[in-house]
Amino acid sequence: MVFTNWARNQSAAPAEERTPASTEEVVRAVRDAAASGRRLRMVGTGHSFTGVALTDGILLRPDALTGIRSIDGERVTVLAGTPLKALNELLDERGLALANMGDITEQTVSGAIQTGTHGTGRDSGGLADQVVELELVLADGSVVTASPGEDLFDAARVGLGALGVLTAVTFRVEPAFLLHNRRRRMTLSGILDSLDAMTSANEHLDFFWLPHTDACLVKTNNRSPGPPSPPSALKHWLDNTFLENTVFGAACALGARFPALIPRVNAASAAALGDSESVDTSYKIFTARRDVRFLEMEYAVPRERLGQALRETRDLVERMDWKITFPVEVRVTPPSDAWLSTAYGRRSAYVACHIYRPTPNPAYFEGVEEIMTRLDGRPHWGKLHTRDASYLAKAYPRFADFVALRDRLDPGRMFGNAYLEKVLG
Repeated sequence: MVFTNWARNQSAAPAEERTPASTEEVVRAVRDAAASGRRLRMVGTGHSFTGVALTDGILLRPDALTGIRSIDGERVTVLAGTPLKALNELLDERGLALANMGDITEQTVSGAIQTGTHGTGRDSGGLADQVVELELVLADGSVVTASPGEDLFDAARVGLGALGVLTAVTFRVEPAFLLHNRRRRMTLSGILDSLDAMTSANEHLDFFWLPHTDACLVKTNNRSPGPPSPPSALKHWLDNTFLENTVFGAACALGARFPALIPRVNAASAAALGDSESVDTSYKIFTARRDVRFLEMEYAVPRERLGQALRETRDLVERMDWKITFPVEVRVTPPSDAWLSTAYGRRSAYVACHIYRPTPNPAYFEGVEEIMTRLDGRPHWGKLHTRDASYLAKAYPRFADFVALRDRLDPGRMFGNAYLEKVLG
């Protein structure tokens, strides 16, 4: 049996697979791993590009550990294997919603939190910042609940699965709300001149720059009193399925076969960008469909260095004459207090670079990574990077505290793997 991730760039052949349906079954698996001297990891749905979830020991599948366990006012406890897309629908049925989220909903709750998944928000942070309680199974088989004010809570919210197996998460939610989404075309140079104004004027700002052009698609989302004005079924299919996936996939395939055409393909895509608006349920605005497979590297830099990061990335692509089909995506978040959150202790901006999966370009990622690390960037834990513990120890003020807590909770490294050895030491 082989586990392979969504991007098909990471795989592992565990000695055993299990699909626990309860916390008790996770405890049994952990104790069995300890008794047999094997390592153990719980995977999500494979949307990490790194080897963070891999193991050669016991691999726990999350498929049966799903659903809402309890609702107490604006606190919802959900089992850790629940896909985000299912959680959105379950909350919406009850008139509730998460304050913010990323655009990919295939991930499980545990996988998304443990790798630091984030969306974009002026005031509201990523998923880990909406967590108010965690249930974990530790390496000794004990079940613990981590709450605010405890070191384990701040460490385990973005814990990389290194401290224990996450079995349930309690989110702070709020009454369901509408978002007013605007999409418009802007120039990259125009955005660079107005970054502060744009980030302060919008609750959620997300934009995509098309390499080899000066064109950007800018998405802003702000709360709306309504009434709802969702796109028609035809418009939704046209934008989200046909244009952003079918046509874009064909453009990527064309570029892969004829790289010299990529600048012209991107110029045609830029010319096709148009303005649109809609008002809809929050999770339907936050999320998007992604069918075209890619590889991704993303770095969080201090917000005040975003302009420099983008200018240097643009100049690098032009100087090296790389042919890049995929847009560069930019998002922002407020500071986080989760120890290994990429936004820990500082307002952050994210620069995400993508490459069509059949045509990897390591030099592109390497060149952009040099820029981001020079600007004190922190790599997304679930996306490609080359940083190790020596770099990350300087990038995270509480890194040593995290490692010390790991040493105490999992001295035998039951939850370890090659990726964690690299990034945590």
